[in-house]
Amino acid sequence: MTTPPPAPADPAPATRPRWPVLRRVVVGLAGLLLVLGAGAVAGVPVFVHPQVDPLRPADAIVVLGGTPYERFDVGLELAERGLAPELVISASTGLADPVMARYCAGEHPFRVSCFEPDPWTTQGEAQEIRRRAAAEDWRHIIVVTFTPHVSRARYIVGKCFDGEVTMVASPARTDLAFTAWMYVRQSAGYLRAFTEIGC
Repeated sequence: MTTPPPAPADPAPATRPRWPVLRRVVVGLAGLLLVLGAGAVAGVPVFVHPQVDPLRPADAIVVLGGTPYERFDVGLELAERGLAPELVISASTGLADPVMARYCAGEHPFRVSCFEPDPWTTQGEAQEIRRRAAAEDWRHIIVVTFTPHVSRARYIVGKCFDGEVTMVASPARTDLAFTAWMYVRQSAGYLRAFTEIGC
């Protein structure tokens, strides 16, 4: 009995060309870059160069809280110029913050009052504005915050205050890392604000 000859070896599988896979990767990356680029361009008038308003006398100047503290100096300067008889400061870093004592406990030729927002958010600040506006019959307020926050603050304060709002931008950092972080942070804040019903 003879041994049958060995079966012929299977031919090597054809190597699939890699170009279709690479093309999908390149197209996907290009699409992602296009979306990011469009978002960056769309964010310039919102976070980098937001709309600010011409100054004129108001019932009160309200400085929204947070750091950097330069925004409080802007509020003081506006009050010293006589743009409002009252300066209201959101001490969102806490009334025990020693830096805030310069603003809240200092002697000024105009009325200064400070409050801790509840909750400690722009929404909490806007709710305090609504309460004070009703108690003091405010019709027009000047609101000071740092530049990337101006547009979102205008939207949130506008939900709580029916009068005229003049927005003032305090200078902010302009380096790439900070700007990128502000795009993310302020966009998330916008999404939260859009989902909140009422003031």
